[in-house]
Amino acid sequence: MSTPDDTTATTSTATGSPSFLASGRHPVNIGHLVMGVAFAGLVLVWALVVGDVVAGDDIRWLLPVPWVLAGAAGLVGLIASDRRKVGQRQVGWADKMEE
Repeated sequence: MSTPDDTTATTSTATGSPSFLASGRHPVNIGHLVMGVAFAGLVLVWALVVGDVVAGDDIRWLLPVPWVLAGAAGLVGLIASDRRKVGQRQVGWADKMEE
């Protein structure tokens, strides 16, 4: 009996390099990363406000922090995923139509 991992190819056909699944890595979904960091940050801010750790004017500067951190995480994820793609052949929609 084979598992789904046994049936996946161990090399990419375009470059001959190990695929993401064979190497144990997967591509980062930037949208999920950004919204996850933003959600976690907003929950943290909410917990601080409900727990009376911050109050009054401190909330004003604390609310934008999750959005800034989410944007920074998105930029880091974008740079990291772009560096992995440098060695791979990129195929656009026009190249796919010719095949």
